[in-house]
Amino acid sequence: MRLKSLPRFALLATAFTLAASLCTAAVEVVSPLQPTAVQAQTAKMIVKQLEQEHYVNLKLDDNTSAMLLDAFIKTLDPGKVFFLQSDINEFQRLRSQLDDELKKGELSGGFAIYNRYHKRLTERLQKTIGELPAMVRNFDFTEDEELELDRENSPWPANAKAADDLWRKQIKNRVLSLKLTGKEEKDTLELLLKRYSNQLSRVEQSTSEDVFQYYMNALSSVYDPHTDYFSPRISENFQINMSLKLEGIGAVLQSDDEYTKVVRLVPAGPADKNGQLHPADRIIAVAEGKNGEFKDVIGWRLDDVVDLIRGPKGTHVRLQVIPAESQSEEVRKTITIERNEVKLEEQSAQKEMIQVYRDGRVVKVGVISIPAFYLDFEALRRGDPDFRSSTRDTQRLLNELLADGAEGIIIDLRDNGGGSLAEANALTGLFIESGPTVQIRFANAWVKREGKRRSSDYYDGPLAVLINRMSASASEIFAGAIQDYQRGVVIGNQSFGKGTVQSISPLQHGQLKITESKFYRVSGESTQHNGVIPDIEFPAIYDKELVGESTLDNALPWDTIAPVYHHTYFDIESEIPRLRKEHRKRVSDDPDFRFLSEQLEQMDEFRNVKTLSLNEEVRRKQRDDRRKLQLKLENKRRIAKGLEPLTKLDADEEEEETASVDDNGEEKDKAEEPDPMLVEASHILVDSMAVFSKPQVAKANR
Repeated sequence: MRLKSLPRFALLATAFTLAASLCTAAVEVVSPLQPTAVQAQTAKMIVKQLEQEHYVNLKLDDNTSAMLLDAFIKTLDPGKVFFLQSDINEFQRLRSQLDDELKKGELSGGFAIYNRYHKRLTERLQKTIGELPAMVRNFDFTEDEELELDRENSPWPANAKAADDLWRKQIKNRVLSLKLTGKEEKDTLELLLKRYSNQLSRVEQSTSEDVFQYYMNALSSVYDPHTDYFSPRISENFQINMSLKLEGIGAVLQSDDEYTKVVRLVPAGPADKNGQLHPADRIIAVAEGKNGEFKDVIGWRLDDVVDLIRGPKGTHVRLQVIPAESQSEEVRKTITIERNEVKLEEQSAQKEMIQVYRDGRVVKVGVISIPAFYLDFEALRRGDPDFRSSTRDTQRLLNELLADGAEGIIIDLRDNGGGSLAEANALTGLFIESGPTVQIRFANAWVKREGKRRSSDYYDGPLAVLINRMSASASEIFAGAIQDYQRGVVIGNQSFGKGTVQSISPLQHGQLKITESKFYRVSGESTQHNGVIPDIEFPAIYDKELVGESTLDNALPWDTIAPVYHHTYFDIESEIPRLRKEHRKRVSDDPDFRFLSEQLEQMDEFRNVKTLSLNEEVRRKQRDDRRKLQLKLENKRRIAKGLEPLTKLDADEEEEETASVDDNGEEKDKAEEPDPMLVEASHILVDSMAVFSKPQVAKANR
């Protein structure tokens, strides 16, 4: 007989018996956490909304229950270091049961799993704190041991002995990493004891609210990575972030195993201006002010790390960061950032003029950089005729550039994470006479089309759009429309691939952010997952194996719907082979592009490393070889540009402050040396200008 066909009282009895059994072990959990009545009611509301309102028609059944079990276990123990195989075997009894529980607001299965995790983690930290002095003292770094870096497909520890050995190797790696940064043994021991003691203290302060947050987010992640449950506290932080009133560094963060990882930087925010923090970097320590003591934040809750980084504008915060491409803690940098508010005027579109020398004359190319698709809703509601918007600002800058002699225009959407859909449509309208710009498909299969409904004046000259991996959402709608209309050349890197739309629904307890629709281009292709593929690709600064929709679990797939009638303006497609050929010939001698390509090859090698040596001599040689290669590549670039070669890189000073400062001791923004990507995009646009002199006559596509 299947469990879900049992009478309700039998089902409850089974659930409570299993919950009790999962919480029983050699070291008794003093107070297993239990769900509250309001959490039970909220769980039922979440289930109902997910089934009825989410874009994916996914019912909560035995298959979903199995996915939830796997997602929740992965949420708690992604590195497979705390649970034992025996725990995982025991949890399988819940595999087809969690759906039945949740529909009735029962949370016992999820709480039972968490309480077992809590027990394993508490035991592990207590044991580590007690044994750490002897472990650190007795580590032999001449042995040829290796630590597996990615354990996603590895088995769970078969028993306590196997778990002990895995944990020992992880600690040995951390001790070796710190040793390679120059830390003395006593300082290493002090740091690690403090780290594990802080982790233990935070674990012991866990509440039922934490468990509910983890469990509901595991459930929502089964549907897609952008559907989230926000507890009341997280809801408050979300509202602060959305209002852009947060006084901090302007970075979106997430938990990644024991680390706090940078997801993206807010355009024109303090971290973005500073130029040293990047997506996929991991923050390992935070210090208040320029001279404050660092607090190690490995293993901290995300909201606690956010609280530590947040602070009044004008104050400074220092971050110790492991760069995205680094595999271990010995490669780190220290960044000083001045906190500030992110202001609308600082996120506004900006212009510049680039001069391209071609055939004995200077061709002026106007560039409009748009960091976000913004709209001052408050001023618009007030009826202010001068309200700010990305489209209005772009139109003004476009007219100014044309008046100054620009013969072509580049719209720079690099690092533009999106914003107002209405603005993406309006901006497209500056470059087409009329027509649809995006299709929005809802869960019930109804398709809504947005675009420019009335013909009006538009810029019809040479146009290019520059994108990169961090160009997302509204940026992808604009770039996709320009490409589909063959209105301009799209240059850069494959974009992020976020082609879904979310809405916020209030709950009895917290909020639910739920994916309700999906974006499609006028060609019928989704922008989801695959993003926009540029006509001409540049070397990628961001590693697409670490950044982008395709890296997220349960990301919705790329697909197509029927195309919508639209004109094409120029025959750009037929010219792409020629433009690529001229681009490749030009950049083969460009030191900046060669440097980027060589760096990418080096990053690929690092990414393919599956294990990390725990032998000190091997690790020192690997580190030194890497630094020599980086210095060689940088000096090769500098010599080709007529610059003095360096004797060492900043990264060679692991604990040195790396924030850029001017002669007056003030922090500088990003370097103002010519942007090689923008310069090359200007050359490509000039190469393509002949195409724009031959408009197509109302050629239609369906």
